[in-house]
Amino acid sequence: MAFPKLTTKSTTNHLRPRQITIIGGHGRMGRLFKEQLSAVGHQVSILEQEDWQYAEQLLGKAELVLVSVPIEYTVDVIKRAAKYLAPTTALCDITSIKTQPTQAMLEYHSGAVMGLHPMFGPSIKSFLGQKVIVCSGRNDNSFQWLLDFMQNQGGEIIFCTPEEHDQMMVVIQATQHFYRFSLGVFLTQSGIDIESSLTMSTPSYRQEIDILKRLFSQSPHLCVDIMLATEERCQAIYTLANTYSRLAKMVANKDRAALIAEFETTQSCFQEKINKSYPDQYSSVKNIHRTKTPANVNKV
Repeated sequence: MAFPKLTTKSTTNHLRPRQITIIGGHGRMGRLFKEQLSAVGHQVSILEQEDWQYAEQLLGKAELVLVSVPIEYTVDVIKRAAKYLAPTTALCDITSIKTQPTQAMLEYHSGAVMGLHPMFGPSIKSFLGQKVIVCSGRNDNSFQWLLDFMQNQGGEIIFCTPEEHDQMMVVIQATQHFYRFSLGVFLTQSGIDIESSLTMSTPSYRQEIDILKRLFSQSPHLCVDIMLATEERCQAIYTLANTYSRLAKMVANKDRAALIAEFETTQSCFQEKINKSYPDQYSSVKNIHRTKTPANVNKV
């Protein structure tokens, strides 16, 4: 399915200072966007939960309002903020679900609307090499300067519908968070000396521990909200847990044939998909793992 794309480089002067208000700007992602936007000259104000008596002042004259609050509060905050917005104000959110927030923005605000999902955490120093998913809402051109800014910083802009975004995030975010959350709990309960394990680890194990460290440096509320955000995410995690249980029973029963059958079925599926999407990479992997007789070993 083709999506309408904005021009890669717009004639819009994205360097013109703009009045921006970030709702939730004292949170980690809100602070990141404030720092990045302020650094290029934009006037960025913050509206937090205790500041709503100043909402008319902070929202009424803003050219862009960016909603950066926990998932469970996003729709309610959009409803509350919309009544203070001028029709000329552009409204966007950076929540990790997109269907409900985008629908709420379109319903309660008559001006420009766009859903954004930064595919990175708040510890980055710039948008260089980072992906930002964009879900069009209304009057996309009002956001061109913002997209230009992120692209000029080296970011990659990816367009999709809110529904497609949410479907993909079930696998990309929710199940991955659950898997790593579970692994972290297991390592903790097992009393594993992680630092000692790293002294004799493989590169992939070290990479996995680095990911766990990043996960558990975040707010527990954020991690849990990502897993529980939609019924589809909860159902997928439940199904994944059942898969773990089914495979674990095979291991407990030492059912080697069943485990090999599961592996080969999955291997066939992955090889087909990898061949279609990443033929060169998969070819390299096959060459690396192909069994060879060492040159200095005599055949019997």
